Order: sequence, then C-alpha cells, then structure tokens
Amino acid sequence: MAPRCWRWWHWSTWRRTRLPPTGSTPSFRQQFSTQEQGPQICVVGSGPAGFYTTQHLLKHHPRAHVDIYEKQLVPFGLVRFGVAPDHPEVKSYGAEDHQALEIPGEELPGVFSARAFVGWYNGLPENRELAPDLSCDTAVILGQGNVALDVARILLTPPGHLEKTDITEAALGVLRQSRVKTVWIVGRRGPLQVAFTIKELREMIQLPGTRPMLDPADFLGLQDRIKELPRQRKRLTELLLRTATEKPGAEEAARQASATRTWGLRFFRSPQQVLPSPDGQRVAGIRLAVTRLEGVGEAARAAPTGDTEDLPCGLVLSSVGYKSRPIDPNVPFDPKLGVIPNMEGRVLGVPGLYCSGWVKRGPTGVIATTMTDSFLTGQMLLQDLKAGLLPSGPRPGYAAIEALLSSRGVQPVSFSDWEKLDAEEVSRGKGAGKPREKLLDPQEMLRLLGR
Repeated sequence: MAPRCWRWWHWSTWRRTRLPPTGSTPSFRQQFSTQEQGPQICVVGSGPAGFYTTQHLLKHHPRAHVDIYEKQLVPFGLVRFGVAPDHPEVKSYGAEDHQALEIPGEELPGVFSARAFVGWYNGLPENRELAPDLSCDTAVILGQGNVALDVARILLTPPGHLEKTDITEAALGVLRQSRVKTVWIVGRRGPLQVAFTIKELREMIQLPGTRPMLDPADFLGLQDRIKELPRQRKRLTELLLRTATEKPGAEEAARQASATRTWGLRFFRSPQQVLPSPDGQRVAGIRLAVTRLEGVGEAARAAPTGDTEDLPCGLVLSSVGYKSRPIDPNVPFDPKLGVIPNMEGRVLGVPGLYCSGWVKRGPTGVIATTMTDSFLTGQMLLQDLKAGLLPSGPRPGYAAIEALLSSRGVQPVSFSDWEKLDAEEVSRGKGAGKPREKLLDPQEMLRLLGR
C-alpha cells in the first residue's frame, strides 16, 4: 500500500552537492576547526533558494552536513516547473500561490492563474489536470510582467517551434488545437510602469506569425520624458515607443502583413468583473475599470476614473502577483506580505531558524537575486554558528527524521531515485528530439521506482 505522505524527497549532502551554475560567490569565508562536530543543517525546499543556501554553507564550512527536503517527487523547483520551455536560461518564477483577483466571476471556467497555467505546460503534477480550453479567439492576461509575456508567447508561438523543448506533450497537444488568435496583456498603470524586461518585449515583437497592437495615444508626451529615465527603463520605453508610433521597415511590414495572430498591450485598465457567457457556464469577457495615474514614475498608483470598458474574451489568465504560504503554525508568517518576518534571513523570535528566497523578501527579483539573497542567509547562519548562538553538541540530523517518517509509514524518495526518474524522462524525450519528456503522474513515478 502506498504510504500516506510519499511526497517527501530527501537528499543528504556532504560537500558533494550538484548545484546549478552560479557564477562567483561572495568573498566571505568563516574559519572553522576541522576537529569540531559538523553542524547538522536542514533545508526545506529544493528550488534555487534552497540550493544556493546549501552551496554557501558547504563551501564555507568544511564539516557541514546538509539535508534537503522537498515535497515533490522531483527536485529543482522553478528551474523545472516555473520556466517557459523556450527560455531554459530564464529563471524568474517561484512561490507557492498566486494573488487572487477578488472580483466577481473569478471562479468561472476559463479563468486561471498564470502560475497554474505555467505549471500546466511545465509538468507540475498538481496542475496536470488543468485542461485549459483554448477554443476561443481572444485571451486576456492581467498583469504586465515577464510571466505575463511568457504566457502570451506560449499561447501565440507556432507549436512546431516548441516541439524540441521540454514542454509536456499533453500541453503541446492542446496548443496544437488552439484557436487563440489575439492576446491582450492588460496593466493598471502605463508604459513607464511595465514590469517586463526589454529582452522579453523584443522577443514578443519578433515572434513569428504575430504582429503587435499598441495604441499611440498611450505614449503621448513620453518622448520628452525619456531622457530623464534610468538606462534600462529608457531603453525599454524607447522600444515601446518605436513599436507604437513608427512605421515599420519594408521587411518588418511584410512580416506583419502575413501575421495570423496578434497581441497587444492595454494600459490604464484594472479588472473589475469577469463577465459570464449567456448560460453562465464560462467566461465571455472582462469588465475593466479605466484608470489614471496619481503620482509619477514607478511609484505612481492607478486610480479609477469611473469609466469602464468591456473586453470580449474566452480565456482570462491572472498574473498580478505571487505569494508564499505559511508552512507551520510554529513558524511566524505575515499573511499580508506573504513572508516570514526576518532580519537578513534570521526568523524573528525563533533562534536557529532561517529563511531564503521569496518567503524571505517577497515575490521580487530573478534567479540572480535569489542567489545573492541565499548566500546572505547562509552567511548569517554561519556567523551565528561561529558566535555560539546556535545549539551545540551532537545532533541526530536525518536519523531522527528518518525514524519519524518510518513511524508514519512514509517512504522518502532519494536522490538516486530521482536519477532513475531523470534517466527515464531523458529516454522518453530522446525519440522526439526533446531534452526530456517530463513525468506528470506521481503514481507512475512511484511505480517506476518499484513502490
């Protein structure tokens, strides 16, 4: 009989951890005696934050012993589940939950969080049953960050361009049947406040078979303000402005003329209500409140004008923010901010407990931000260890956890087990010319491991 809580994954590490490439590490180095008892450290979560924290600990303490625990049967978090399959080098997504829209109609079929949609096409087991209906003509994405552009790109990319990526075959099959021809990417504020990067925007502009739709009126007066902007924001705004207002060259004009799909940015619009179909069985549109900006620059906030606009669509994807979840009643948690209260990674009021990643600082930054942040958490832990602020003496480490799991009938999945699953995925993908074909069903994974 399958154990009740088989979704624990355990990897015991002793200065031999396989980690993603990280570049250089901080110059900080603690001096520890090689004769002392090595600290037993537990890291919960095998995404980038967990791995980078582990890397720092192992590099700077010669006798550290780190056990990594993961609730999924497979490791690596957002590196596996949160990255667009055509962008394996971009890692910018990682939290347990999404921000709800909190508007009428949000529960209608055809409304999904971008997080769930990304998990669906990336093979996250909990999202494998999502089954989005792509038989509509128009999709609306709420939010104007990189994840929103990732989702728009996946919806509009010719399926043949995705066949050699690690997108799941199930998702690819649905995308092959998609009738989505238009994607609107909606933001509460204006062009100067978009959260996506110039790289993501440029790829959208050049996406094969598509043409952009930007309203020049949204960019009135921006030309005179561009010179005042920071360099990255300036380059991004210049590209938006050129795309919206300049006539394309002959080659680009010909490409756009042959396009069968379109995408556009709608600014100064805030979701007010998801509109149902006549029978009330699915989404048929979204009512948007027209907004204006109060304040200037990136700190400007959107305020309603009192006007509304109805935008017909058959699919709504919410990409308005992400948040972490509380993990245990004994661990402090700020539900409003979605973080564990901490000071440089030290959990407030709980000596010996540390946090890293988005649960530490909130849903901001990309994987490089997480790397630096995780190194800092590791540094704080080692400083406290050196200062004698942590419990000393022998600790049972994984032996105690193993006994607890055994008493509950839990059979953990080891790293060697993962290597078997990894080999199976690579083998399945090889025939189709893909890096891998991800296993989606946890029960199938357990059967492959002889459980």
